[in-house]
Amino acid sequence: MSIVGFGRDWMKDHLNSGGLIVYPTSTLPGLGCLPTKSGLNNLFSKKNRLDSMPVSLGVASLEQVKTLVHIPGFLTNLLDNFPKGGITTILPSINLLDERLGGGQIAIRVFSHPAAIELANEFGPITATSANKSGSEPEENTEDAAKELGLAYVIPGICPNGLGSTYINLVKDDAENRGWRLTVMREGVVPQADVIRWWTIPV
Repeated sequence: MSIVGFGRDWMKDHLNSGGLIVYPTSTLPGLGCLPTKSGLNNLFSKKNRLDSMPVSLGVASLEQVKTLVHIPGFLTNLLDNFPKGGITTILPSINLLDERLGGGQIAIRVFSHPAAIELANEFGPITATSANKSGSEPEENTEDAAKELGLAYVIPGICPNGLGSTYINLVKDDAENRGWRLTVMREGVVPQADVIRWWTIPV
């Protein structure tokens, strides 16, 4: 089922009022809300997550966040060298955002799953955190994940990869390769060694 199955107007009202939805991604079931105060309040409460632990934003393309974060010219090339959706990139924000989104450092993931892409295309950037209570093991089935969280709104799907995306942090640094410093923050579906290997290729 896509968001069409719910009705776009109904889904728009649900998300605009701070509602949550569980949806499939290429790795784990995602828990989505719009990056608004009410949406983040509900999401962090549902996950029992500390405000000091930011969540990422999922997008259909980097174009959707060009007014939110500084995007290095090489980033598209970097992402194209790895499975789509396998890397989440932490980028400096243009303006300070809610600390639950990272404040001055915002994690961005370009979706690959059709349902997730449809959500982002229809409603803009949406949170891309795993659909589970903090500290508990995530489910593979979005409907099971929604049941565990006590949520009625779910796009059915199976997410067969038990690993999350690999997180990399990019910070402007003129002394570094390409004018940016890259740090792998969390290894996931894309091995850290593969990211470093690409990064160290001479420009």
